[in-house]
Amino acid sequence: MTSDSTPGSPHTSELKTAPQRGRGRHRDETLIQIISVVLIGAVVALALLNATGAASLINSLRTAVTDNLTWYLVTLATVALVFCIYMAVGRRGNIVLGGRGAKREYGNFAWYSMLFASGQGIGLIFWSVAEPILVRDDNPLEGVHATTANDGALIWGYFHWSLHAWAIYSLVAICLAISFHNMKRPLTFRDAVVSAFPRAIRPGAGVVIEVIVILATVFGLSTSFAFAAMQLSSGISETFGIENSVAMRTAVIVGIGVVAAVSVYIGIEKGMKRISETNSVLSIILVIGVLLAGPTVYLLSVLPQSIGQYFFNAPWMGLWTEAELSQEPILNWMDSWNGNWTVFIWCWTWAFSPFVGSFIARISRGRTLREFVIGVLGIPTAICVIWIGIVGGAALHYDEKSGGAVSEATAQDTSRGLFAMLQELPYGWVTFILLLTATILVGTYYVTSLDSGVHALAGFASSSDGHSSRIYRSVLVIGIALIAFLLLSIGGENVVGTVQTGTIIGAVPYTLVIILLTFVTLKRVNRLKDDPMQFELVEIDPLQKTTTHVENNTVENEPRASGALSTENN
Repeated sequence: MTSDSTPGSPHTSELKTAPQRGRGRHRDETLIQIISVVLIGAVVALALLNATGAASLINSLRTAVTDNLTWYLVTLATVALVFCIYMAVGRRGNIVLGGRGAKREYGNFAWYSMLFASGQGIGLIFWSVAEPILVRDDNPLEGVHATTANDGALIWGYFHWSLHAWAIYSLVAICLAISFHNMKRPLTFRDAVVSAFPRAIRPGAGVVIEVIVILATVFGLSTSFAFAAMQLSSGISETFGIENSVAMRTAVIVGIGVVAAVSVYIGIEKGMKRISETNSVLSIILVIGVLLAGPTVYLLSVLPQSIGQYFFNAPWMGLWTEAELSQEPILNWMDSWNGNWTVFIWCWTWAFSPFVGSFIARISRGRTLREFVIGVLGIPTAICVIWIGIVGGAALHYDEKSGGAVSEATAQDTSRGLFAMLQELPYGWVTFILLLTATILVGTYYVTSLDSGVHALAGFASSSDGHSSRIYRSVLVIGIALIAFLLLSIGGENVVGTVQTGTIIGAVPYTLVIILLTFVTLKRVNRLKDDPMQFELVEIDPLQKTTTHVENNTVENEPRASGALSTENN
């Protein structure tokens, strides 16, 4: 190895001492925190000062996204699935996260359990009844493929919450895991992608990237917060007979916000772990309770039948863009089926993926890419399909038997769907237990999501010392709670649509970061599959024909090698 970092060398000015790099990174992190808080504050101020104008603006933005980007968002989710499969095959699948010989930190059972716990529990609870009920009579598959009304309703739920959704999480997790475990970089988006930019603009580009990621996640968590408030209020109302009012929803937001703010401020990791374990137990109780107390034979019959229909129709669903609507501009996003469903759900999933992906990446050291993909796609997909098949199937069954009681309740208030189904169960004491279980689950699922999400966001902005500011974490919780409250307040009659729009606005710019990150990761993986050790401490400057090796806190420059190493040059 030769060094040309001598005085007068053209590369001397590119090298910085560790203290200089540390000061620069601290400055960048301060900027990220300030800019993200200011932008969140600006959104809150806009909604407070002109609620009507804010509602009109976000409705117009959602219409524009639906009209112009449905093809992009639909295709991107399918590309994510293809990317994950590509990572699992051939020599790429043998790459070990952390390098050959890296030891696993968690056993299989613990890892599989944490995978599902990291995802969108609140989304699954909210929509596992509402989506099948609402889609049953508005199913794009009708007349295209031979499906029954109930099968068609269920398979759209499978499509939106299982394989494609978890492919989005898996793609982000793979990119971050390769950067973190194999490239030995901090677990942030800017560190994972910044090598794609010329060295001169990397600090600024890194700040912009991290702010985009933080804002997308804040809007995603705010959307979940609003849905949690709606459904928790409905659960309390159905279980205890208390009127579901604006005051109750406000009290729920304040209550969850206070609990989460205290949690992220004092850092009660053990408490969050116990709540996560409680979520798993309560989820099992809810699903098994519905299966045994509900129409057991029907559910055991409709589950395999609808799963078969799902896998038969999944390729068509994954590429269905409603092309006929693109011939003329649409006047409102509600005129598009995808605008109501797929565009929203994919954006919500992308908005959740920064903290879900970073969590999965962190806990997956020592696993091969093949094992990683099979685990992240397989286990959560199976759980989601079983959940929707049982809970959603029971809702469809009881709606038919009751003359439309479940669909009527869902049409009045989407958040009531699950509880309206539970009210139809034949045993009063079972109904009360499951109503109480579902109500608790809504609260605990969201508290854990908010806690882990805020810690991840704070880590993105404060990775240099490993400790994020308690005040910054608390401010994020307050901002998320305020945005959730404002989305509910300005929504009016179409409150669900308004809440959904928040996450769409935040997710679209973030997907551009992911596309760039995907290309960077593909180049890294193609290098690593030919590397006997499967890890490297290398940073290649796109502007200079040198490779910078960082070893033992020293920096040496050598001419860039041809072949595999040159692939980092973007």
